Amino acid sequence: MKKYPWWKVLMDYGLSFVAIIVLLPIFFILIILASLDTGFPGIFKQERVGRFGDVFVIYKFRTYHSKRHTKSNFGQWMRKTKLDELPQLFNILKGDMSLVGPRPDIPGYYDQLKNEDQLILHLKPGLTSEAGIKYRNEEEILNQQKNPLQYNDEVLFPEKVKMNLKYYHELSLKNDMYILFKTFSALR
Repeated sequence: MKKYPWWKVLMDYGLSFVAIIVLLPIFFILIILASLDTGFPGIFKQERVGRFGDVFVIYKFRTYHSKRHTKSNFGQWMRKTKLDELPQLFNILKGDMSLVGPRPDIPGYYDQLKNEDQLILHLKPGLTSEAGIKYRNEEEILNQQKNPLQYNDEVLFPEKVKMNLKYYHELSLKNDMYILFKTFSALR
């Protein structure tokens, strides 16, 4: 994929802009509540691997107490409902992310891909994906394992790579619309 599909750019900027405008009151409420609950500011920033392996800063509502380093009750609720990820709409407007694409990971995973798997890096990371939907309770899955890091490295991550590579090869407006619809269905 040499050039990013025009329909994807149009969809990303158009839908994320509209979503931000519509959800602006919710953004203000959540940032105030997250700030009161976890400390000011209620926004969490972290480096993630983006398109072509370039690192970018992702935004989320903070779900951990800044001093105690424990997940708050409000934070757990935001994570379960995925509301903590709404600030990533701004990442989409900045051009760092897409609505649909491989979920952005911390350095040490996608930037280490080899051979055909590296094709995934031609995609912008997404707010949602087939793998993100399938493993939307990834934290719970990992908490049930004796060795969560090993399970992630040997089971979850390879499965996500396989799913994201399939997405790369089947990239289409129809597929993106299907994934967005499936995401909204999963959130209910």
